[in-house]
Formats: sequence, structure tokens, C-alpha cells
Amino acid sequence: MAPPILKLDGIELTFGGTPLLAGANLQILPGDRICLVGRNGSGKSTLMKIAAGMVEPQSGEVFRHPSATVRYLEQAPDFDVFKSVRDYAEAGLGPGDDPHRVSYLLEHLGLSGDEDPQRLSGGEARRAALARVLAPEPDILLLDEPTNHLDLPAIEWLEGELKRSRSALVLISHDRRFLENVSRATVWLDRGQTRRLDEGFGAFEAWRDQVLEEEERDQHKLGRAIVREEHWLRYGVTARRKRNVRRLSELKDMRSRLRAHRGPVGGIDASAAAARESGKLVVEAEGIGKAFGGREIVTDFSIRIARGDRIGLVGPNGAGKTTLLKLLTGGLAPDSGHMRLGANLEISTLDQKRTELDPNETLEHFLTGGRGNSLEVDGRQRHVTGYMKDFLFQPEQARTPIRELSGGERARLILARNLAKPSNFIVLDEPTNDLDMETLDLLQEIVSSFSGTVILVSHDRDFLDRTVTSVIAPRNPATPDGQWIIYAGGYSDMLAQRGADEAAPKARAKGGGSVQGPKPERSADKKAKLSYKQKFALETLPQKIEEAQGRVEELEAGMADPDLFSRNPDAFNRFAAELSALQDGIAAMEEEWLELEMLRETLEKGAS
Repeated sequence: MAPPILKLDGIELTFGGTPLLAGANLQILPGDRICLVGRNGSGKSTLMKIAAGMVEPQSGEVFRHPSATVRYLEQAPDFDVFKSVRDYAEAGLGPGDDPHRVSYLLEHLGLSGDEDPQRLSGGEARRAALARVLAPEPDILLLDEPTNHLDLPAIEWLEGELKRSRSALVLISHDRRFLENVSRATVWLDRGQTRRLDEGFGAFEAWRDQVLEEEERDQHKLGRAIVREEHWLRYGVTARRKRNVRRLSELKDMRSRLRAHRGPVGGIDASAAAARESGKLVVEAEGIGKAFGGREIVTDFSIRIARGDRIGLVGPNGAGKTTLLKLLTGGLAPDSGHMRLGANLEISTLDQKRTELDPNETLEHFLTGGRGNSLEVDGRQRHVTGYMKDFLFQPEQARTPIRELSGGERARLILARNLAKPSNFIVLDEPTNDLDMETLDLLQEIVSSFSGTVILVSHDRDFLDRTVTSVIAPRNPATPDGQWIIYAGGYSDMLAQRGADEAAPKARAKGGGSVQGPKPERSADKKAKLSYKQKFALETLPQKIEEAQGRVEELEAGMADPDLFSRNPDAFNRFAAELSALQDGIAAMEEEWLELEMLRETLEKGAS
């Protein structure tokens, strides 16, 4: 095995009280393809910056091979001293690097090089930064969220470029499909420490679940051992005659280990607040068209969207996805054709640009709208700090200005406020940007189980495959001409229907009738498993059943009083109604638990 060209050993770094990194390790060999994963705020970007030499750890060893070149993809590139994008990209070249590679990269990333760096959009800035770090073909490439703000053609091109690259790669990304396609090893940063799996991201989630289950078993065993030792200490015959110093020392050590253990960060506990049911027909468009500056953005497009449909809008940047989204949600009037929105629509919108965030506003003020310290969620009042905990914010952050939050925390904050609003029609514009895997899982479950209607714009192929029932895409992705086609299923189903060559798709008839289609199945090479909601229900239903049965016993004991009806008939009737409802609820919960348990056993047998 070749020696490492970069090695971080025992890295420690603390901001405030809790250590961010507590003995983290990272070893990079020539040709490595590593994805670095972990929750938002776990320290992934910080560890990456330590590897790049931009941050110094408080302790630990950092080794870089003296001749190794390292390039780090910046989240916020500094363009101040550069007159053009080409100047900025060429500044990343070293002695002996090929300047023609900058031209090649700019062309494939959709940039001319003459752009003013001060006037770039978020997507253009990301493309310029990619050109700068890819051009030198360094020994080590450190890429932090390289796919953010990129459209699907650019993401797929980048995948191919990285697969051909001779550089060792370390990737941070929320895009599961991108990680699955590029990575060959996974480093999990969790509670300040790292674990390595010598397989790509596709194997990570099953491995992570296994590690956490083993950890939970070990903590349970430790707790039982402490109970046994404490029993010996109090009641053992030996303990009454002469204290065993060694066993006392071991007990003290076990207690310290149990107290020091930091359990995994809890999951987000949320669901979309439901409004009254909309009409069955949500959107009807007949032959609508829209043009700007003589360019056709939407041409002769027809669709009927029914309650419960989940629709994905895909296509390259500039194809007109946002324009079509505004047309379908009533935010923009068509130039031609007929548009009709259904009855009783209550729309909740998540904007990709986070324009509704005031950096000087506090979390509490943003969530409550400045109305005290509580908000209404799904028809009931919640204290803001309790609601914040559901989205992994600490109570002390209630008065924290939004400007101090990370990108992932800002995404979670907007998600928290939007989910609190009653709605029957959710509109999501690039909802997956800056979200960690666990929050993505939750958002996936919310979208999949939402009883209303969802339209989402996304470049995340995996998220689309897991959530939508149909996809709307340009007929000609390479040269959009205003023609949009409807495909049943998710993103992979769309590609299958178009054929292998997406650049020259076969024309397909645009649909009348509802766009509701079958939910796409996951690819056969992925292991089937219970969803987040199913696992949660399987774990919590027994406790809920036990609590309900306890209440049933209380009611039956009260109703056993022979004088209750004559003394207080209203109380007797209330007890009887509650008892009947509880018994029905228990039967339903038992049936649900039995179905989930049978499903779990079936999936486990299928995986073995």
C-alpha cells in the first residue's frame, strides 16, 4: 500500500463548551475517492479546512507530503482583485500547469471567462470556483458541496470529470446520487470522532445504522454492569467486611464512561401542518404560453394536477423552471392559453434563495412573526423553544441572530416556519440545498406522506426518485425551446422513457388528465428497508398501546362504580365515549404494529 499523502491524526478543536473535533482522523492515499459525511454542524467543513491548511487544530498531528499539491473548493470565493472569471481561474494554476485546461473547463461549465466576477450569480460563482480548483489537476482535491447551485447537466458532467481525474478526492455533499457515483470510501464524522468504511456512500446508511445499534447495546450492557456493581457495593458480604478497592475503581470508571458518552444527535420531529382539504382539481392549464424578450419560455403547455399529485420540475438553469412554477401556482399570468386554480388552496412556499431571512432577526422573532414566545402549529399553541428543539436547535439559540447560523441551519429554520403554516399545496424550489442526510430523509417522508399536493424544483436525482409521482422536463434539455413534456414516475423513470441519450429525446405527447403516476420503485441494487416514519412507529407504538391500555383500566375502574350513572350521568357518558375511542385506537395501533413487524421480518429475510 502506498504511503498517505495527507494524514490528520487525533485532531481536536473546541469552539465554546462542547468539542467540535475530539480525536478525529483522516488519511488520504493517492487515488482515494472519499466522501466525508455527518450532520450539519458536526465539523465536516472545519476538518476539510484543517486538511487544506486553512485552520490550525488545537492538538493533533497534520502531515502533508512535501511535494503534494492541495486545492480546496471555497464556499464563498473571493473575487475582489480579479477583473474576469478567466483571471480568477488561471490564478489557481501552478508552475508547469496547462493554461489551456482553464479554457476547457470554463467551456464545459458554461462560462466564457469574460464575466465580471462581481456580478456572478450563485451558480456562476460555484462554476468559476470549480474551474479554478480543477484546472491544476492537483494531487488532492477537497470539494465542499461542489454540486450546490449546479443544474443536472453540470452535475453529471462533473461526475464524469471527477471519475477521470487522477487527483485524490475528499467530497462533502448532500447529493446522495453524486456521492454514490463518485465515492469509493466513506468517512463518518460523528460527535467529534471519525469512522472509516472502505466502501462508497451506497453502503453507508446500512453500516451507520448497524454501528448505532451496537453502540446502544454496549451502553445498555454498561448500565446493567453498573447496577450489578452498585448492588455488590451496598449488599455484598465482602463489601461489609472490607471494601474491594479494585472493584470500586472499576465502578467509578464505568460511571465516568456512562456520563461522558454523547449519544447520537436526535432526529428532527416534524410534519407538515395540514389545512382543510382542497378540491380534487388543483391546477388546470390548457395551452398556456409565456415569453420574455422574444424568447419562448413555455409554449402550448397543458396539464391537470389533482389533489395528492407530487410533481418534480427538472431541467438546466435558464430553461424556465421557475417561470413554469409561477404559472402553475398563480404567481404569473400566461400570455396565452387558460389557467385555473382549484378551490380552497392554501399554498406554502419554500424559496431556494432564502429571501425571507433577515440576518439581524432572531430565531424566536422569525418563527413567531414577532408575536411573543409561542406560535400555532397544526391548530395548537407551542412554545417557541420546544418547537425549535424539534428541528435540532438549542433553547439558548432563541435570541441568536440569523446571521450567525450556518447554511444548513438556515435551511432548517425556513423548513420549521413553513411546516408550521397550515397548507394543502406545498411549493418547494431547490429544497435540498444545504440539508444534511437526516433532514433530507425527514423532508422526503413529509413530501411522500403529505395528503395535499406538492410541486418541487430540484436537481437532486435521488430525492426526485424517492418522492415524486411525475416529472416535467424540457423536450430539448440542451437547447430549451419552451416545449415541456410530462413523464410518469421519478427522475430515473424519465430517463428510461426518454432513452439513453437525453440530449436527443424522443418526442412524447403532453398529457391531459391527472399526472398522478405510480410511485417509483428503488433500484434493485439498493437494499429495501423501513422508512423513517415506519421505524419510528415500530419503536413507539408499543409504548402508546401500553399507555392507552392503562387509561382503559382507569376508565373501567371508574365505571365499575354502580352509583356513577345515577350520581353523574354526564361523567358516565364521557367515560363511555372515551373508553370506546380508546379501544378502537388500541385495535388500530395493534394492527399497524403487526403489519410493520411483519414487513420488517420480510425485509430482513430478503436482505439476508
